Formats: sequence, C-alpha cells, structure tokens
Amino acid sequence: MSTLKTSPFNSVELGLFSSAIAAICEEMGAMLGRVAFSPNIRDRLDYSCALFNREGHLLGQATHIPVHLGSMAFAMVDLVESREWHAGDMLILNDPYKGGTHLPDITLVAPVFVADELVGFCANRAHHADIGSDAPGSMPVSRTLAEEGILIPPTLLMRNAKVDEDFLQSILQALTSPDTSRGDFNAQIAANLLGAGRLQELVGELGTVEFKQQQSSLQAWARSLVSQSLADIPAGQYQFQDYLDDDGHGHNDIPVRVTVNVDDSGVEVDFAGTAAQVEGNLNCPMPVTAAAVFYVFRCLMPSHTPACHGALQGVNIKAPAGCLVNARSCAAVAAGNVETSSRIVDVVCGALAQALPGQFAAASQGTMNNLAMGRRGSQGWDYYETLAGGMGASGDCDGRSARHSHMTNTLNTPVEVLELNYPLRIEKYAVRRGSGGEGQHRGGNGVTRQYRFLEDAEVSLLTERRKYPPWGLEGGLSAKCGRNELNGQELPGKVRFDALEGQTLTINTPGGGGYGIKFKN
Repeated sequence: MSTLKTSPFNSVELGLFSSAIAAICEEMGAMLGRVAFSPNIRDRLDYSCALFNREGHLLGQATHIPVHLGSMAFAMVDLVESREWHAGDMLILNDPYKGGTHLPDITLVAPVFVADELVGFCANRAHHADIGSDAPGSMPVSRTLAEEGILIPPTLLMRNAKVDEDFLQSILQALTSPDTSRGDFNAQIAANLLGAGRLQELVGELGTVEFKQQQSSLQAWARSLVSQSLADIPAGQYQFQDYLDDDGHGHNDIPVRVTVNVDDSGVEVDFAGTAAQVEGNLNCPMPVTAAAVFYVFRCLMPSHTPACHGALQGVNIKAPAGCLVNARSCAAVAAGNVETSSRIVDVVCGALAQALPGQFAAASQGTMNNLAMGRRGSQGWDYYETLAGGMGASGDCDGRSARHSHMTNTLNTPVEVLELNYPLRIEKYAVRRGSGGEGQHRGGNGVTRQYRFLEDAEVSLLTERRKYPPWGLEGGLSAKCGRNELNGQELPGKVRFDALEGQTLTINTPGGGGYGIKFKN
C-alpha cells in the first residue's frame, strides 16, 4: 500500500507571504514607472525592484528584468556587509565591480527599520540613457570603463532621510539633461520609500518574530523546490559552445563555452574554454554571468517557486578569472550586460537541452539590438532603446514574433513617445517576415524598425547575431541574422557614426531558431 508523501511546509501560507512580498515590489515598480521623467524608464520600463532580508538575501522581486534582478541578488550580501546601516540611509551605485552591471544601470538601496531593528532592504535599479559618456545614449563602442561614463562607487545618497545635494549635483552637472535625470533619481528614491513603508506595514501586521519565521520558512521551501527540480536533470556532463560576432575593435568569433556537470553532489556550471576578456565592452562582471545562469535554471523550476535567495542555491558557477564572463576590473562592460549575458543564456540552454530533450526551445534572437543616439551641446538629447526579435520554437509550438526575450523584459518605445520627445521619425515598424528558422515548428520573426533623422545626430550600435545566427534544435534550421543599414548600406554590428539630417537607419532584428525537421507533404 502506497503512502502519501507530505510536505513539511505550509505551501498556502508561504504562498500568501511570498505574494505579499512580490506585491510590494510590483507597487514599487508602478511608482517608479509613473513618476520617472525619461521615456527609457517611464515608457520602456527599463527598471527592476526587489526586497532583501537583513543579511542581504533576496526575499522577493517583481516580474521585471532578469539581468537586473539576478545580479542584484548575487551582489547584495557584500553590499550589506560593507557598512553600518542607519534609518534614513539610501545607497547609490553603478560600479559593475562593486555590485552593479554596467554604468547606465543605477541602483538605489535603502535599509528598512521597525522599532530601531533592521528588518530588510528595498532596492531598485533603473537604466539611465545618459550617465556622462561622450557618446550620446551612454552605450559607446568603448575600450575602457572610463569611456562609458561616470563611475559611482557605493555611496550614501541620503543620510537621515535627506538627500546629499552636493553629491547629487556632482553627478547631474556631468549630464546632458540634468532636470530629466533629477526626475529619474527622484522616482527611484520615491520607489524605495514606498517599498520601505509597505514592508514596515507587513512586519507590523505579522510581528517581527512571525516575519522572521515566515521568511526563514520561505527560503527553506524554495530550496526544497530547487532541489527537486535539479534532481530531475540526469547525471552527466553536457557541453555547448556558441560565439559572439565581434567586440567592435578587431576581435572576432569570440567563443563562449560551458560545461554543465551534474552528479550526486549537485550541479556545476563551468565556463572554462570561454575567451579571455576582450578589448571591447563585451566583458561581464561575475554578477551578470550569475544572473544569466540563475535565469535559465529558474525556468526549470515550478511556477510557484518563490523568487527568493533559496531559489538561487544549488548551482555552483565557475569561470576563470580574467575570462570574458568573469572580467577583471576595470574592463569595459557596456555590452557585456546586454549582449554577452544573452549568449550565456544561449549556451546554458544549449547544454541543458542535451540533458532534458524536449524541455528547451531553440535559440531566441540572442541580442538586445542596442541603439543609442543623440547630440551633445546646449540643446542636446540622449536616446536609448533595445529592440525585440524572434523567439525560438519549441517541441509543441512555433516561436513568438517581435518579442523581448530572456535577459531583457522591457518594452519598445512607442512611436508617438519617440517622435514627441526626439528629432526622429519612424518610417517603418513591422514584423520581419521570414526571419524565423524553418522546422516542424517555425521560429518567431524579428522586427524591422526604420528611423529618419530630422537633425544631425551621433549614433552607437551594439548588436549581435549579425554573423552567427540563432540556432535551431532537433533538426530545426537557424534563423536569419540581424542586419543594420544606413541609407541602405550595411553597417557593422558595433559601430559609432554621425548621421545626417534626412538619412534613415534601418535595424532588422534576428528571428528565433526552428525546432524539429520539417517534412514535406
């Protein structure tokens, strides 16, 4: 006679607690998006919010951007342990080697106290289109970190609930549109203040003892769910290698290699064999690499798995110091956060697809198609956006078209917003038909977006999958590569150039790979 296996956890109670934490994070994000000034944050929703416990372990997050959230979770413990916290503090940073990702992503962290006791932290990270780079949009084709903008080490922006105006002004004076940037900083401050207030209310309702017990049980529940998911991966060694096109400075065909080792001791993700860090800005600090790896394994877990620290345990990551995915300070990193992180997802998915046939889709577009432009001077402006593409097909359906996928979870900039705020006109915005890979199930299509310049501008492109296409699975064919054109003439994947009034820039984004062999009738 079989016996019913019971769980030591009250999953209903913990689910409610986890949902309450997530709701606070979602409300923080709603505040940040509504109050921000710049289209990149207000309309594209290029931001993320999360809560952490007093030790800096992830407690919950909103359904925002994986590369933001995973890297914050990886780095917060060191940030928390690095100082003594007081009520009314708020920390600011963007240093990629001290808890950040790349310089445009600015993080604000605030401690939360209840009756003089530290109970946790709220944090948000938002992408600022201008962080002081010489290249408008602050996503240059750079060689050094110094070229990418202002470096902000972990510094108190607020003390005793008051903004350090001198410090904030030292940042704003280096930016093209300080009033807009000030509005974005205020939005980030407001989001953290809201999150702190809501967390205090939750602790007040539960009591500090019950709150600590609930969060401890939540982490244990998540660890148990993760353990069950990882146990479903057959023991073995699974390898996959893919390539980045180039770094924009003469380094081409850059390998990203992973070996996933699964045995009784757990799961190890080893990047030995990956290229050394490069002269260009494809380099990743370790928190970004960890975010990409955690994202893939999170996709294997049950949908009800809490998004907390316990869900990030059980996978050991190894990467040689000084390699592309564990770069040494102060290597340039602007594209590592967006492009290399996408390729890390591709190779980890490719390896695990061997272990778990039928559970992974073919490669999605594998690039964020970063476009930054603007003009310096008294009437200067900065614009930045990422573009959607095709998603990979799976064993039971075609890939979706015109979607942001994997490490990005932002929106397009609406045409009306773009044309209202910038000297640009969108001539064409359409699905790029036929760009998805053929197969039993076809990969999703990319997009075509064409910009006409209404005045001269400086433009930077950081794009990938212009040479190495998104791959198919189980006999499915690769998708079409992306293509960039200025007035019909092909441009490199990574380039900075001056566009003249009247010229058109066309970005054709990659599709997703196909799945399975297509049989002809």
